[in-house]
Amino acid sequence: MAAVAAAVDREADRLTELDAAIGDADHGSNLKRGFAAVATALDAEPPSTPGAVLTAAGRQLISTVGGASGPLYGTLLRRTGKTLGDAAEVDAAGFGAALRAGVAAVAQLGGAAPGDKTMLDALVPGSEAVDASFAAALAAADAGARATVPLRARKGRASYLGERSVGHEDPGARSSVLLFAALVEVAA
Repeated sequence: MAAVAAAVDREADRLTELDAAIGDADHGSNLKRGFAAVATALDAEPPSTPGAVLTAAGRQLISTVGGASGPLYGTLLRRTGKTLGDAAEVDAAGFGAALRAGVAAVAQLGGAAPGDKTMLDALVPGSEAVDASFAAALAAADAGARATVPLRARKGRASYLGERSVGHEDPGARSSVLLFAALVEVAA
């Protein structure tokens, strides 16, 4: 989570620029505030298991980040953490299954699917590739985020723009890539 917070901090301005084109220009600043709060909370009271870390991080995001990002990212992390349970260690297969459960929870909460120009366009391919490797997951998520550029948004704030949403990368998809980049960074 510290690596995610650092990545979001580095990329906050870019995320806000992407959001300014098709949203309300607060995605980067909201996530920066939220993940900084996550890092602070986890430092103050470090949970003892991977599942507990993700569950605590998700709770913190829900209580700190406004708009749709807090509940969506919070749901992703909480469901992933709850699926991991109380295990002290997690293997690759268990992590992949838990992450896919988290992604499914995001889809259910937001009522979106891949191709709707949302964070799911990066999360779904990334979570499907995570069993191969974190690098494969990062590549798949990045490709998914880039593939949102020609799409017309069908969900979220960008959907209000109709055809004007075409030609812009979805900020939620791009911020989702940062989760996979953090996995690669920490694993290295």
